[in-house]
Amino acid sequence: MSAAFLWGALASSSLVLGGLVALRFHVSGRLLGLVLGFGAGVLISAVAYELVEEAFATSNSGGWVAAGLFSGALVFFGGDELIGHLGGAQRKSMAGEQEEGTALAIVLGIVLDGIPESVVIGLTLLQGGSVSIAMLVAVFLSNLPEAVGATSGLAVAGWRRSHILGLWILVVLASALSSLAGYAFLDDASGNTIAFVLAFAGGAILTMLAETMMPEAYDRGGKAVGLATTLGFAVAFAVSALD
Repeated sequence: MSAAFLWGALASSSLVLGGLVALRFHVSGRLLGLVLGFGAGVLISAVAYELVEEAFATSNSGGWVAAGLFSGALVFFGGDELIGHLGGAQRKSMAGEQEEGTALAIVLGIVLDGIPESVVIGLTLLQGGSVSIAMLVAVFLSNLPEAVGATSGLAVAGWRRSHILGLWILVVLASALSSLAGYAFLDDASGNTIAFVLAFAGGAILTMLAETMMPEAYDRGGKAVGLATTLGFAVAFAVSALD
């Protein structure tokens, strides 16, 4: 069980790394957009080959996959709407809009983005006895640009450096606990239940990509983001094929 916690912490540790990079160096909006696009491509590949495909292979019927996929999408959509009303809608922006929201809403929003990914890390460890390297890389790479963008915005909004880093440490802890939960609570789960959880995570991640990550990437990086996204997909697919 400790391994699940540690792998979850490692995958999300790029949030702290991204925060440190943003606080130490100036990251242009265009560069951030390209990196966000790359991370989006990585996650799209992970959803297709590490989540939905695996869910279909694990279930007895495609109905469980469809149910999980759309449940994850609806839960993320509803949660994101609620957090937006609380003041966390601009949590990933690097333009300083975070000053309009509360710290709690920003924390909840970032945790909402990361929980599905972290649960799957624990679940893959449970299924195969070792963590999926492709999923680990996907989560690590996608978290990095998100943290850079959000940290830049929080700094512009007037947050103290210690508070920003404390935020990321808190989210890393929540992600590690989510990975542990995926390992601990699904130990005796049926194939259909596991398929539902995998597809649920896939639906939540796809909705997050469409609502927040990819629009921000295009807004910052322009049309070249399409090339970066394709590159991210190709790299993640190669890692998945070798895993």
